[in-house]
Amino acid sequence: MKSELEETRSDAGQPPKTFGKKLRFIGPGLIVAATGVGAGDFIMASIAGATYGWALMWAVIAGTAIKLILSEGIGRWYLATGKTFLQGWHSLGWWATAYFGIYVVIFGIVYGAAVPAVSALVLTAMFPGSIFWLWAVLSALAGFILVWFGRYGFLEKAMTVLIGVMFITVIGSAVLILANLGTVAYSFAPSVPEGSFVRILGIIGGVGGTITLTCYSYWIHSKGWKGKQWIPMMRFDITSAFIITGIFAIAILIIAAELLFGTGTTIEGNDGLLGLADAYGERFGEAARWALLIGIWAAIFTSILGPWHGISYLFADFVRILRDSKRHETSSHESISEKDTSFRIYLAWMTFPPMLLLLFQQPLAVVLVYGVLGAVFMPLLSVGLLYLLNSKRVEPGYRNGKVNNTLLVLIVLFFAYLAGSELLQTMFG
Repeated sequence: MKSELEETRSDAGQPPKTFGKKLRFIGPGLIVAATGVGAGDFIMASIAGATYGWALMWAVIAGTAIKLILSEGIGRWYLATGKTFLQGWHSLGWWATAYFGIYVVIFGIVYGAAVPAVSALVLTAMFPGSIFWLWAVLSALAGFILVWFGRYGFLEKAMTVLIGVMFITVIGSAVLILANLGTVAYSFAPSVPEGSFVRILGIIGGVGGTITLTCYSYWIHSKGWKGKQWIPMMRFDITSAFIITGIFAIAILIIAAELLFGTGTTIEGNDGLLGLADAYGERFGEAARWALLIGIWAAIFTSILGPWHGISYLFADFVRILRDSKRHETSSHESISEKDTSFRIYLAWMTFPPMLLLLFQQPLAVVLVYGVLGAVFMPLLSVGLLYLLNSKRVEPGYRNGKVNNTLLVLIVLFFAYLAGSELLQTMFG
């Protein structure tokens, strides 16, 4: 009898050629979109809208575009070489592998605390008087159980349903807001407001995921896409995913800007986050408030399911690379699965130790740390892709062209510019 993974792969068949058939094959990209669209997008886009109006919408769009470029490179590397991004990263040297190992361990603790905490904030708003830490623990445990017993096919179906829920509710809320715009004048001109450097890093790091982008190759593999002939479908898949991501993040920014910008209300404290839904309910009624909260919770819970599965796969791949290096051999991608001991150890690592951070009762601060931590990873990921996708490991027809190389260099320069701008403001006021 075929396993669920084998059935998923056999369903892949040959790459579709028409637009309609490609739509039916979308899957890994949906998981990337659903994984990235969550706590980071909601918190950071809300803070940007409430504090700066529409002035930082460029950062939301830039963050989305950056993640699309990086994800396409990760998918193309895997389909063109048959190797995961982490295998390519390891070829840069042991320093790269060691850095990644340290990063993923720290990330697991920070992320494992951040997202269940935001889920708990939303649930306590839906059920006043309930216990915050209990909801956070239950949210993390739900992700742990569903990933422990579930497989890729279940993950894809669950993500599709949750995306549908959050789009109907959150995008619907933004449309309702746009149809009833107030008198606030917004600036569309791209700018870097004084003191906004950390916020911008958080937006770019939070929108559309960070290290979770490297999980794309594992979900492509699980879907059964194998070989260069799947690259056009992969590009269609990931582009569709980040269009969804960008629309969602912009919708959140618009809602926060219209409801909170200029009112003096902030989303810096724990209660301020819930003020967004409360302000929306005051304007459009309790049913509208509930709809927005349900959509936000759906978006956040996808950010539990996706990383709990994808980063655990990533860690299992990391352990496999270390094991193979010690044995002086190279095993195939198929040698790791959700049943691996290392997969399940990391799944537990993301779930249980982070619960201690809930004692600080500052979930939004943890989310900001996660966003900045993710943004720091972006330029290194760009440099890695520049090296790998221009190397002889990739056939000439699938290496980076001038456009891809230029965009990756611009990403690195972009982060350098942001850092330089903040340094000059600090030194010269």
